[in-house]
Amino acid sequence: MRRSMFFRLAALTTAALLTVVGGYLFVRLTGVGGLTALDLLRTLLVVISGFWLIWGSIPAALGVFTPRRLDMTDPHALPRGMTAILVPIYNEDPLATFARIAAMNRSLVALGIAERFHFVILSDTQEMHNAAQEAVWFRRLLDEPMSNGRIFYRRRERNVGRKAGNIEDFIASSGAAYDYALTLDADSLMEGATIGEMARRMDDDPDLGLFQTVPRIIHARTPFGRALQFAAAYLSPTFARGAALMQGHEGPYWGHNAIVRVRAFAASCGLPELSGKPPFGGHILSHDYVEAALLSRAGWKVRMDPTLPGSYEEGPENLIEYAKRDRRWCQGNLQHIRLLGAPGLKLWSRFTFIQGIMAYLASPLWLALLAASLAAAMFPDQPAMFAGDADPFISGWTLVIAVSAVLILPKVLILLRGAFDGHNRQFGGNLRALASVLGEIVLSTLLAPTLLLLQSRAVAQVVLGIDGGWPATRRGQNWVSVGDAFQSSWWIVAIAAVTLGGTLVYAPANAVWVAPAMLPAIFAPLLISLTSRPTRRQTVPVLFATESELAPGAVILEQRAVMAEWSTSETTIDAAPVSIRAPRHVTA
Repeated sequence: MRRSMFFRLAALTTAALLTVVGGYLFVRLTGVGGLTALDLLRTLLVVISGFWLIWGSIPAALGVFTPRRLDMTDPHALPRGMTAILVPIYNEDPLATFARIAAMNRSLVALGIAERFHFVILSDTQEMHNAAQEAVWFRRLLDEPMSNGRIFYRRRERNVGRKAGNIEDFIASSGAAYDYALTLDADSLMEGATIGEMARRMDDDPDLGLFQTVPRIIHARTPFGRALQFAAAYLSPTFARGAALMQGHEGPYWGHNAIVRVRAFAASCGLPELSGKPPFGGHILSHDYVEAALLSRAGWKVRMDPTLPGSYEEGPENLIEYAKRDRRWCQGNLQHIRLLGAPGLKLWSRFTFIQGIMAYLASPLWLALLAASLAAAMFPDQPAMFAGDADPFISGWTLVIAVSAVLILPKVLILLRGAFDGHNRQFGGNLRALASVLGEIVLSTLLAPTLLLLQSRAVAQVVLGIDGGWPATRRGQNWVSVGDAFQSSWWIVAIAAVTLGGTLVYAPANAVWVAPAMLPAIFAPLLISLTSRPTRRQTVPVLFATESELAPGAVILEQRAVMAEWSTSETTIDAAPVSIRAPRHVTA
């Protein structure tokens, strides 16, 4: 813990010092003729936003200088404890979901450790057609090796508490039969060796309450999805290594691709239903961070290992689906405002809540900074409140360069390290990795204004009491036409056009600063549509290539084989009689 405390204090001190310097430079930039109320407001916004921007980049700087150590035990060694692999599903594609389970089961069987792992499908599906198909494909799943007595299915008719409530129901009714529970999402996929390693680590450390992997995104085919996939595979592990240094034994829980000690979870992680109506009341949407905090409060270790391979998931393939998921996360994270004062929580857990809250408040703060800057340009004759003077060597480019350095420098450092230690070879070599990093920077820059406005709207909706609920996830290559994209983003186009037009009329000198942010937003429908178009090529594209594409893991290949095998018999199986009562239920 002393080690993690050192890194926390060092990171906080660095972020604070750089923020103070940034605030000072901004004051010198805006101090012509004295500091007005708008100048002070803008400085405050720069300081708050800048701190969280710098804080978000520090883990990458730490991670670049952290060794990539991977310590794995014998993959054939049988874990001592029994593990339930939980797969909560809600109106998902049963064929794809159950094929993933089959692939993971085959991987465990091949290693000779399957007897220690049971698969438990926890369905909250409400659409009767989907429920019927789940029953059919569950029967097919029972034909898999060693499935008898190891693969179970249960469907709740009322999805009280959503995913968290589903898992809580299982823990209460059947948790006593297991030592550990490995929680997956419907799109999760894990190597049998990774699953076995997670269970053995729980065996080896009786104080370990939760162990979180860092999943890689797979099977993306659109430019938007592939950029996310590349970032998750190439950039995120370095950020996660740096974050792990600060987190120590008080790490995160992302709700999937993680294993928990059932006894610890049952005793510590009962979630309250917040008083009042949603969005701030009701069931806690971002329950995973709360559960990690409750485990830490009870004295259990919560650890993350970014180096452990073989943990995968699928991501959204277009900006519209990403925004739907992000809207739910926004509401869930803002609910944490009510939990900041919860008794007994560790200080780092409270700080983690604040990080999650600021991840969404940062967007409206940057928007407020832009609005205040435009107001200062349109109404320059504001009375000065304090004396001040501008520094002739500081210009608006100083702020642009500083922000760009904070955003881009971590990615450059990751690229350079990959060139020196050979890691780039897993991504097609140095030139291919360079092209992918540059492509990710360009694409994220173009989409940033649209994302900023989407997140600002999400925050505004939550503040105004609008409940976003928990919409079902649409997976796969969902191309969005320009017309559909315009229906979803017309208000972004309108805001951007009015802002740029007003700047050209009332403050033309500032148009050079406003145009780079507003022009991509004006073309948001086109960007959304173009980045959602799946590639037709069967080979791996040059841009955004990942190691899971260039050298797919065994379980990825197995999943593809299962999908191909099962798809050919889909018509025959669809014709089989279906009974919702046919699948077996979990019993302790």
